[in-house]
Amino acid sequence: MTMSNVLVTEAQSLLQEMGVDIDTLAGTLSVASPIDGSVIGQVAEQGAADMDKAVTAAHQAFLSWRSVPAPVRGELVRLLGEELRTHKKALGKLVTIEAGKILSEGLGEVQEMIDICDFAVGLSRQLYGKTIASERPGHRMMESWHPMGVCGVISAFNFPVAVWSWNTCLALVCGDSVVWKPSEKTPLTALACNAIIQRVIEEFDDAPAGLHQLVVGGPAVGEALVDNPLISILSATGSTRMGKAVGPRVASRFGRSILELGGNNAMIVAPSADLDMAIRAICFSAVGTAGQRCTSLRRVIVHESIADTLIEQLKKAYNSLPVGSPLEANTLVGPLIDQASFEGMQASLANAKQEGGIITGGARADGGNKNGFYVHPAIVEMPEQSATVKTETFAPILYVMRYSNMDEAIAMHNDVPQGLSSCIFTLDMREAERFMSAAGSDCGICNVNIGPSGAEIGGAFGGEKETGGGRESGSDAWQGYMRRATNTINYSTELPLAQGVSFDV
Repeated sequence: MTMSNVLVTEAQSLLQEMGVDIDTLAGTLSVASPIDGSVIGQVAEQGAADMDKAVTAAHQAFLSWRSVPAPVRGELVRLLGEELRTHKKALGKLVTIEAGKILSEGLGEVQEMIDICDFAVGLSRQLYGKTIASERPGHRMMESWHPMGVCGVISAFNFPVAVWSWNTCLALVCGDSVVWKPSEKTPLTALACNAIIQRVIEEFDDAPAGLHQLVVGGPAVGEALVDNPLISILSATGSTRMGKAVGPRVASRFGRSILELGGNNAMIVAPSADLDMAIRAICFSAVGTAGQRCTSLRRVIVHESIADTLIEQLKKAYNSLPVGSPLEANTLVGPLIDQASFEGMQASLANAKQEGGIITGGARADGGNKNGFYVHPAIVEMPEQSATVKTETFAPILYVMRYSNMDEAIAMHNDVPQGLSSCIFTLDMREAERFMSAAGSDCGICNVNIGPSGAEIGGAFGGEKETGGGRESGSDAWQGYMRRATNTINYSTELPLAQGVSFDV
């Protein structure tokens, strides 16, 4: 069998294992594997009428789900986590086939789903409000948190299942229903997740039909989701360009948006840095997922006294990176998602060269299959932080620049439109603390002696500026999926007014 035939057969087998009826997959949306460019499925797309139906069904489900006690809602998510444990290998491999991630990253993404299920189960018993001191005698003030409504989720190809789980698990324990629009590049993994969660919902006595809806399609489907007034919360993960379109449209109808957009993440490497650790961190952060993470390392800002040494060691490390099929156990760099990504990478490299960049790598590699878009990761030594450097390219391009003092490094670090993830490698406590201070990194994620990529689910994930300001996953991100009520109870026989106002009738 050819590789294409093997991939088609494997994808269908994995889908069946997870409960997808492959006989229902016939449709107009072609699904190509970045491994070799072959079409591995044809999926049906939804239209505007289907969108209205899906959102209405989710809203009806919300009206009953919101009254189910939160710990009971958590039990549904616990069962989802158990199903994901059962199907971890199958779903992880399907992620690899459809999104092009290496196998360990595909499995890691499913583990992230399992972890957020565990987090959400605990959260279901911790949706705490505050008790507030009242200025009026015989009064008590308190906050309570209530379910918000239907949560729309728009996810991207690079994390085709994890981002869905971040939003869905929190939304469900918070009492919301969910309508999910996955990337049109990765609908097969979405169909698998939907089959898994529908099976859990059907077997759960307290879960209403329609609690989770999957809608597949292109921009028109996303626009219908954005504009629907029954979507109380719209969580959108993707490019800054997409966010600039989505945010104002949701705001125009006074909806709530959680935006997780682009990143242009940097590492400052100080003179005291452990260079061996820094090199290892750079390789994973810049090259993992073929540079197609929103937290991928794009910029290294290195002190001039160690720049030559770091660049030399980094080039040696890059030369040893195996590029090839993500299904092979020794591969560390898989393919770009498609031709458009490859062309975008080449255009950015050409621009960087015109701006004085010295490029190592960046050429196409066949990866064992000339129909996939495999590349050798690029290192670009830049004389300054140019316009090209300030623009995120979703590919394994690492720009390296030099600095002479920490003021200059932090200024350069923050002088980009995006503000997602950041890090510094230093053994100097003062430098580390300064980087994490209000006058340091302006990003939503700030690390010391660890790369910017690979965040854990316990912390709130997201960033500032053109990254969108949204927060997903851990910490108190759950509050974005609920509405807050401030309550005052008068248990006295008097009716005093606040601020000493007198109004006797």
